Amino acid sequence: MIQFENVSKVFSGQYAVLKNISLIIGQGEFVSLVGASGAGKSTLLRLIYAEEMPTEGEVRFYNRATTAVKQKLLPYYRRNFGSVFQDFKLLPNKTVFENVAFTLEVDGRSNEEIMKEVPKVLLLVHLEEKMDLYPSQLSGGENQRVSLARALIHGPKVLIADEPTGNLDPASTEEILDLLLQINALGTTVLLATHDKDNVNRIRRRVISLDRGRVIRDEVKGKYVI
Repeated sequence: MIQFENVSKVFSGQYAVLKNISLIIGQGEFVSLVGASGAGKSTLLRLIYAEEMPTEGEVRFYNRATTAVKQKLLPYYRRNFGSVFQDFKLLPNKTVFENVAFTLEVDGRSNEEIMKEVPKVLLLVHLEEKMDLYPSQLSGGENQRVSLARALIHGPKVLIADEPTGNLDPASTEEILDLLLQINALGTTVLLATHDKDNVNRIRRRVISLDRGRVIRDEVKGKYVI
């Protein structure tokens, strides 16, 4: 599904953030991408959804190189992916329902579709009873679940979670991890970037370890070991 072939990434005037990365991620996998801050995790993820392009090598999605995607078609390409981050990136003046619906509105979906699909995804993340509340009225874990619902609303093939529990308490962290596992069980490929050892060891799925831009370990049922 996702392939890196001898990929390196160098930002202007800087050292190589990623160095000669080669790996394959299959459809339906749950992959924890681990490493210290600055190891290259976020850059690797941005290469997948074409927010960045490789300096050397190729990144392919279903055998199509990201560099072959025309600029005007990038928004369509990126619909294959849903993303959640450490900061929730919610619109404070919109309700839970409106935050999730906004993604479909941008896509030009009809009001009928929006009214049908948004409650479904809010049910999945257990927020069906809070759809009329605003972000300021929710806990951090609830806000992250809104972000997760927004990432899932257009049915992405891949969910990219970049440090999604970084600002959450232990109980909320457990809720988010359980949801990611449920989403993966439904068939969505999940890529989780984290530096939280306990999270990775609890999940016990494939672990790819990065250190200073290189893959130093790739285990099918791994632990966080650097």
